[in-house]
Amino acid sequence: MILVYGIKENLNPIKAKLSDVIHGCMQSVLGLPEDKRAHRFVPMQKEDFYYPSGRTDAYTVIEINMMAGRKPETQKALIKSLFHELESQLSLASIDVEITIKEQAPYQWGFRGITGDEAMRQMISSTKLTCR
Repeated sequence: MILVYGIKENLNPIKAKLSDVIHGCMQSVLGLPEDKRAHRFVPMQKEDFYYPSGRTDAYTVIEINMMAGRKPETQKALIKSLFHELESQLSLASIDVEITIKEQAPYQWGFRGITGDEAMRQMISSTKLTCR
């Protein structure tokens, strides 16, 4: 799940393209399939969105929630890919982007009626059955 915060006048016009860029990076770096996009956009009133000095009103915060287990090098590659693609495809300066990756243990995720660790066990079991 990815949450994106920004000032509504700046975020709303670019959110479809921003979603495409973010998901493209998730696919190329993490191998996520096309149908695993889960993005939530939080357009905010300027008076409700405080950010550090030296940033513009284009300041955008991206929070990436993922199951724990990916290597630090992979996470760093994702962050760097996002900075590069956001600047090249949306002209969003790196100074105006903050990216945070939040990891949770698989048992702390719930989807499709099961927890993440159960889904991982199912995936491993089906892979073993397929490989036999």
